[in-house]
Amino acid sequence: MPSVPQIRIPATYMRGGTSKGVFFRLDDLPEPCRVPGAARDRFFLRVIGSPDPYAKHIDGMGGASSSTAKAVILSTSTQPEHDVDYLYGQVSIDRAFVDWSGNCGNLSTAAGAFAIHAGLIDPARVPMDGICTVRIWQANIGKTIIAHVPITGGQVQETGNFELDGVAFPAAEIVLEFLNPADGGGDGGALFPTGNLVDELEVPEVLVPGGRLRATLINAGIPTIFINAADVGCRGTELQGDINEDKVALARFETLRAIGAVRMGLIGQVADASTCQHTPKIAFVAPPADHTVPSGRHLAARDVDLLVRALSMGKLHHAMMGTVSVAIATAAAIPGTLVNLVSGGGKRDAVCFGHPSGTLRVGSQAAFAEGRWRVTNAVMSRSARILMEGWVRVPADSF
Repeated sequence: MPSVPQIRIPATYMRGGTSKGVFFRLDDLPEPCRVPGAARDRFFLRVIGSPDPYAKHIDGMGGASSSTAKAVILSTSTQPEHDVDYLYGQVSIDRAFVDWSGNCGNLSTAAGAFAIHAGLIDPARVPMDGICTVRIWQANIGKTIIAHVPITGGQVQETGNFELDGVAFPAAEIVLEFLNPADGGGDGGALFPTGNLVDELEVPEVLVPGGRLRATLINAGIPTIFINAADVGCRGTELQGDINEDKVALARFETLRAIGAVRMGLIGQVADASTCQHTPKIAFVAPPADHTVPSGRHLAARDVDLLVRALSMGKLHHAMMGTVSVAIATAAAIPGTLVNLVSGGGKRDAVCFGHPSGTLRVGSQAAFAEGRWRVTNAVMSRSARILMEGWVRVPADSF
């Protein structure tokens, strides 16, 4: 069998928030991969090392988790009053599938920093010292994200003393603003796709006693299904192993996610859920409770307003997805949602929630007008850092 040479493509490996992925400039990609389609998908799969029946990503840049099987393309923006277009691909680990249906909030942080590193921002806009504001067009969902990136000596500041639970080392703080985060248009018209703050889902009685499950179905950051932990036999203090080593629990959450996706109008029937692995997310919420996280830190009930655990690509996330953090902030700001009720009810502009690695504070501005809720923005802090830069290599027949 004749050998196939490898080709090399300029790439940057970055951590953003509690995720990491391979970043590319659009113009650096092989020409067939510069447009959406099968060639681009095959290329991303080969870069990450999927599909991998061993679920290890030994032959690729992925880290065998939903937090590390990610790839990003950035380019000069085609949208007025934006600096860059940011396109995100969530790569399946065990299937030949790249999901383009949503954003990664964590890597949105790295997108702002990468835009400056990669020379996609006018140098005149980058201060010698201070903050560079990068206006990002999130091309997957058609939304604006503003990244406030710290600059020192004319370069992105990556080191600092900002600590983010779920990340081992401190770094420089990057503040993210998600503008009009409802997915259904700039006016937030589809914030609650069913029109209800709380829905009652019909589910198999073998999964939920009584066959009824209360849920808040919300489009903000990413379509998300929030349920009460107690309704599915959970406490809200679960860590990754408690869920991910329980095949019955994982199957139960996936079925509930599929039922919620149908109610949200994202898929036509439950059987279609496998074609939309990245969206919606499903998360369970609970009142504050004392517990210990993997770092050994004791998290006291008084430290947070609520507890949240979320699943991504069929597994419990080790911390919290940035996009779900936006959904948490938004739902918490609106009286009557399950997230708001479990955090104490009433109108609030910010909450601190507990996740499997620690805590995170998020904020959102919501207002009720003309018979519906509108959300103007959601805000959170993250950090980002280049881990490696140079070229990624793939066999020439990969795409």
